[in-house]
Amino acid sequence: MVLNESVAIVTGGGRGIGRAIALELAAAGVKVVVNYAGRSDKAEETVSLIRQAGGESIAVQADVSQAADVDHLVQMALEHFGKIDILVNNAGITRDGLMLRMKEADWDAVLATNLKGVFLCTKAVSKGMLKQRSGVIVNISSVVGLSGNAGQANYAAAKAGIIGLSKATAKEFASRGIRVNVVAPGYICTDMTETLPEGVQNEILQTIPLGRIGKPEEVAKVVRFLASPESAYITGQVLCVDGGMEM
Repeated sequence: MVLNESVAIVTGGGRGIGRAIALELAAAGVKVVVNYAGRSDKAEETVSLIRQAGGESIAVQADVSQAADVDHLVQMALEHFGKIDILVNNAGITRDGLMLRMKEADWDAVLATNLKGVFLCTKAVSKGMLKQRSGVIVNISSVVGLSGNAGQANYAAAKAGIIGLSKATAKEFASRGIRVNVVAPGYICTDMTETLPEGVQNEILQTIPLGRIGKPEEVAKVVRFLASPESAYITGQVLCVDGGMEM
């Protein structure tokens, strides 16, 4: 699954699953544009790790919910590397709360970043991919988008929306050699999940048939597979990396 000379944008690539994806793609020979919204230090750490391993990478700040920012992100990628072969829409936020108490601003913020961001980034990179008649888009959803979760109506709606958006774009782009797939992680060890109380973590573990928390690297390897020629006949699919949780 070597991807030498390919160029990828990984949104939210500064930490967690995004960083693992950026490192995994770089290890396969991909030149990686690490996008971040606010934590430049984390993004530069990811870039540094890639360069130390002999890869090529740059960090680009952009709020994926803003069209002008997304256009800048794509332009920077093209200026530095000349093309875009792979887009991984990973950027996401949470603003959890019960439905009756959820503020409209929290709904809007999550849908803007988690769903509108995928739309804007996909639209921005698709122009070049359509011209070169090749490309791969991998969208990071969640098992929550398939099964729902109390207290996460906004997050679940956005992640479910990603699946519908991905299937629609997969059908639109297939004839031009562009594949679009979804990875739906379950309970993965990240900064976001580590803050959960131990009791909550134990409850979640009871719902995972494999009986353990997933690693960011385990999600990243699936993304690498979907970005590679090894998956050339796969498009419009949702792959759960969840230890059987959604099952």
